Amino acid sequence: MATVQEKIDDLAEKLEKVKFGGGEKKIEKQHASGKLTARERINLLLDPGSFVEIDQFVHHRCSNFGMEKVEAPCEGVVTGYGAVDGRLVYVYAQDFTVVGGSLGEMHAAKIVKVQDMALKMGAPIIGLNDSGGARIQEGIDALAGFGNIFLRNTMASGVIPQISVIMGPCAGGAVYSPAITDFIFMVKNTSQMFITGPQVIKSVTAEEVTSEALGGAMTHNSVSGVAHFAAETDEECMQQVRYLLSFLPSNNLEEAPVVDTGDNPNRTDPGLASLMPDNPNQPYNIKDVIASIVDRGEYYEVLPHYAQNIVTCFARFDGQTAGIIASQPAIMAGCLDINASDKAARFIRFCDSFNIPLVTLVDVPGFLPGTDQEYGGIIRHGAKMLYAYSEATVPKVTLITRKAYGGAYIAMCSKHLGGDQVFAWPSAEIAVMGPAGAANIIFRGDADAEEKTAQYVEEFATPYKAAERGYVDQIIEPSETRPRIITALNMLQTKRETRPAKKHGNIPL
Repeated sequence: MATVQEKIDDLAEKLEKVKFGGGEKKIEKQHASGKLTARERINLLLDPGSFVEIDQFVHHRCSNFGMEKVEAPCEGVVTGYGAVDGRLVYVYAQDFTVVGGSLGEMHAAKIVKVQDMALKMGAPIIGLNDSGGARIQEGIDALAGFGNIFLRNTMASGVIPQISVIMGPCAGGAVYSPAITDFIFMVKNTSQMFITGPQVIKSVTAEEVTSEALGGAMTHNSVSGVAHFAAETDEECMQQVRYLLSFLPSNNLEEAPVVDTGDNPNRTDPGLASLMPDNPNQPYNIKDVIASIVDRGEYYEVLPHYAQNIVTCFARFDGQTAGIIASQPAIMAGCLDINASDKAARFIRFCDSFNIPLVTLVDVPGFLPGTDQEYGGIIRHGAKMLYAYSEATVPKVTLITRKAYGGAYIAMCSKHLGGDQVFAWPSAEIAVMGPAGAANIIFRGDADAEEKTAQYVEEFATPYKAAERGYVDQIIEPSETRPRIITALNMLQTKRETRPAKKHGNIPL
């Protein structure tokens, strides 16, 4: 009979074996392909020494197709909890060195357990995906596992931040868990997401495409908009995830952490006055405005490569996290289109879910015209943005820097959609449409059309008509933008606003 010490030694031996996953050769192959192992990734993500692993000895119970002879340490997924900047987070990391990280019944059960724990404890969950997909030998049990994960993703949505990191293949049904979560990170050249891979596409449609072109990091960051961030390496990716978490609360009952950035809340910037071109049709970069007004010029852009005619980012004002939605006049003149509307609406709803105030910078000439946009449903997609802003109950501060025309003026968090404080620079033009175009309609055929058009532009290409009606609360000098926004956010900290009781609304998806 074994002594207690022998049993302890046996445990140590078993734990050591588990740590090597699929073995040295598989680990070497993982490194050779430019990827880290599941445990290496977790160690980079979490504060040193904080990771606590659970379910190391979970084992599959599949006996089909010779699986009863297959050892799969940790069931191909490492799960547990730890800390990021001292705050509790839950994590699971699929281990590609073990049966290709394939998902079976017990692999899914491990993920489900940490999902349930994260929801109960009110802490973010980060999933590191690196898997060949469903474990085919387990058939319907593998599919059931996916369904159980998707259900919990949905239950946790808007309650705790959910972050998916694609660090290898993620194909078929596996893509839908990341798709439901709040943010998706991808690593260039080593991660792919797709429903059907290149071989299936070729056999069905005769199209030839590489895995990277079909579902690589930049495809999903710039073309599809499925992924929000792209990193060069696994190491950089883990640092980016930590950075994102620094802006977020742990759950929907908490506020985001306040950080002492050392930046003076009363700081002004006279340079903003010269940023705006005298010619109203000349572009400028809205990111210059953002960098000027936020703490230390620091912001973290979400979906920087997609729908670049609108900018979405996290930043801080006097240490407090805010979500910024900004028209980008340097791209497509800042027009709203299908993709920009979707991008903004999703970001707005995330911020509202997690008590993050919204700051909107407006320079928008309208919704993008054209048959492509109309046939693609710009009405429905634009309505998502209107819905998201109207639904949001967090503090909403809006600054109109230049153009704010027609329906796009309304859509960009105007006073009419519940903007709590609406500021405008003297260069703002708030009108039903571009003043020159409006004058052409009003004074068509008039003998004094040219003179009247000039007079119309003089009178209506300003923020003063809107201010007369109370639709603009203050017209401010550009240099004063930062302190005015901070004062407004401070004033709005105790805002309480309720909506009619309902199960949920029906957003125009």
